[in-house]
Amino acid sequence: MDLTEKRTLGRSGLIVGRLGVSCGYGAPTEAFEEAFERGCNYFYWGSLRRLSMAKTIKSISTQGKRDKLVVVIQVYNRIASMLHGSVERGLRKAALDYADVLLLGWHNSLPSQRLLEAAHKLKEQEKIRFLAMSGHYRPAFPVVAEKGVFDIFHIRYNAVHRGAEVDVFPKLPQQSRPGIVIYTATCWRKLLSPGKTPPGEKTPSGSDCYRFVLSNPNVDVCMTGPRDRAQMQEALKTLTLGPFNNEQMDWMRRVGDRVRGK
Repeated sequence: MDLTEKRTLGRSGLIVGRLGVSCGYGAPTEAFEEAFERGCNYFYWGSLRRLSMAKTIKSISTQGKRDKLVVVIQVYNRIASMLHGSVERGLRKAALDYADVLLLGWHNSLPSQRLLEAAHKLKEQEKIRFLAMSGHYRPAFPVVAEKGVFDIFHIRYNAVHRGAEVDVFPKLPQQSRPGIVIYTATCWRKLLSPGKTPPGEKTPSGSDCYRFVLSNPNVDVCMTGPRDRAQMQEALKTLTLGPFNNEQMDWMRRVGDRVRGK
C-alpha cells in the first residue's frame, strides 16, 4: 500500500489523497498550500470556516486547478428550509460555485425525508455533487447504506475506538460501496499524551495515529486538523512513512487499550 497514491472515494468516484485537511483548528494558508502540493485535496470546509482555507481554495481555483480539489461543506441543520442558506453562505465565503460534497453532520440514523429532499434539490441546482453523512452510532451506517442515499460516510475510528472494524467495515455493501472518511484519529489528542501511554511503550505521534488508520484497507481518507504548519508537516510524514506493519499495529492497539482503560 502506497499512501502517496490517490484513491477512488467509493461510489462517488472522486479521486482523493489519503489525508484530508480540516480548516477548523487555525492552520495558516501556507500549511494548506503545502498539503495540496503533497496531494492532499480533500478539503473539509466545515463548521468553523477559517479565512486561511478560504484563501487557499481561492488561490487553487485561480490557478485553474479547481477540478483537482474536493471541497466538503458540513452542515448540522435539522430544519430542511435552512439547508440551502447554510450551503450558500459556505460557498460565498470561499468564492465557490459548488461544493463537491455536502456532509450532513452528526446523524445516528437516516436523516429526515425533508432534509434529504432539500439536499437533493441542492444537487439538482448543481450546488453540490455528492452527499455524505457523519455520526457516532456505528451500527447505523450499514443500515443507512442499504438505502443507497449517501455516497460517503464520515466515521469515528482510531486505536482507542476500533469498533468500526466489527460494526461497520465488514457490513457495508461491496458493490456501490460508500467512500470511507475517518475523523478523530488521535482520539482528541489522548493518544499523544505520555501520561496515558503504557509503561515502557513509546508515545504515538500524530503521524503514527494517521498511519494506524490508513493501514486499514477499508479506509479511503483520514482527516487531520492541524493548528499550525508544524502540525501539518507532522501529518504529511504519514504519506512517506507509509502503513504500519503488524508489530506497529499491535503497539498502537496496546496504547489504545491503555487510553480506553482496559
